[in-house]
Amino acid sequence: MSFQAYLDNAEQQTGITPRAFLALAAEKNLTKHGEVVTWLKTEHGLGHGHATAIARLVTKGPDFVAEHHTGGVLHLDGLAARS
Repeated sequence: MSFQAYLDNAEQQTGITPRAFLALAAEKNLTKHGEVVTWLKTEHGLGHGHATAIARLVTKGPDFVAEHHTGGVLHLDGLAARS
């Protein structure tokens, strides 16, 4: 599964876009990978793989993820924004 697919599936499961997850994590001052994964699993019901993908986005940032995981293209504004 591609990195973007993990983000898209997490949005489908929760109704929260990747960009919104970034904002929520910032509001909670979550900066460590493990704490982000735990938060996503407990409060949003995500599985480990989806939580790990979003945690990487939160801790490394969108630019890093786009460069290293998606070939430079990363969609953060949700599935509806791409329709």
